[in-house]
Amino acid sequence: MMVSSISPPAAASSDEEDDSDASTKPIRSEKKKNPVSLFQTGGDPPREKKTKKKAPPKAAESEDETLETPRKNSNKKGKGKKSKKPKQERAPSPVIEVDNLEEFVLRPAAQGVTIKCRVTRDKKGMDRGLYPTYYLHLDNDKKVFLLAGRKRKKSKTSNYLISIDPTDLSRGGENFIGKLRSNLMGTKFTVFDNGANPDRANADWSNVRQELSAVVYETNVLGFKGPRKMTVIIPGMNSDNERVPIRPRNDNDGLLMRWQNKNMDNVIELHNKAPVWNDETQSYVLNFHGRVTQASVKNFQIVHSSDPDYIVMQFGRVADDAFTMDYNYPLCAVQAFAIALSSFDGKLACE
Repeated sequence: MMVSSISPPAAASSDEEDDSDASTKPIRSEKKKNPVSLFQTGGDPPREKKTKKKAPPKAAESEDETLETPRKNSNKKGKGKKSKKPKQERAPSPVIEVDNLEEFVLRPAAQGVTIKCRVTRDKKGMDRGLYPTYYLHLDNDKKVFLLAGRKRKKSKTSNYLISIDPTDLSRGGENFIGKLRSNLMGTKFTVFDNGANPDRANADWSNVRQELSAVVYETNVLGFKGPRKMTVIIPGMNSDNERVPIRPRNDNDGLLMRWQNKNMDNVIELHNKAPVWNDETQSYVLNFHGRVTQASVKNFQIVHSSDPDYIVMQFGRVADDAFTMDYNYPLCAVQAFAIALSSFDGKLACE
């Protein structure tokens, strides 16, 4: 049933366990299906060594299915009463090697491990109100910096640069790792790595940029308020659990066009998990298992339609300018961060 108006959309559902401080956590569950198989498409890289990594059991989100009744304060500011408790009880987080930052942020999350991160938005400074900088850190004791992103000023469409240096957000800098570009309407986004434009391709096209992801926000032409609808398109994985390179030679060969033309070879379609209307709170709610504490239209979980309990990524607000972002295999940090950045840029047409 379509509801014409709501109080805060996608409210965070409360949960007994708040594990927000651990940056990673092996995911346990007794589920029938191996989620890794959802993302394998074959791909063209050589496949002599068929040493397929054994996939872990399923993602933790499956234990509690869709939602629990939110606390009455789930829409209020702050992190709730339990913000300090996990720090005392928390077991040491599994070590994440970030020796080579560029390699780490492009590498898919290890199977069976949720990479838990925090996104902060900095609006301070002359034009930061219009062009805030976003920072991504591991959400653990060390708060390891991973990525920074900022919208470019002289761009016809929304265009975010993503860098592995928080002080260098220039297109020509050696720390440029990827970018997020929108269409004119601000409803479709494409995520690129730092490769060259096809116009500057070398002989074998090996230097040409890869498309890492695309995001489509369904336009809301009727003006009803309600949860956003997102579709996320990513390259499939080969039998060695590596991303299949998608290097379009022109605009008609990218992830968005392949998806629109239903040419899904080596391409995976994901979508946001539909929130459930809660009569008690008069809002749409999702269960974020303690990782999200404030209602926001930007809160979302990304899933595969064949297994909606396996949370590929989730993102949600915990303070005015702070958000948690957790991602699982097959996403990498650049893909997840860029998908999160697209949600900050949603136009009124999608609200």
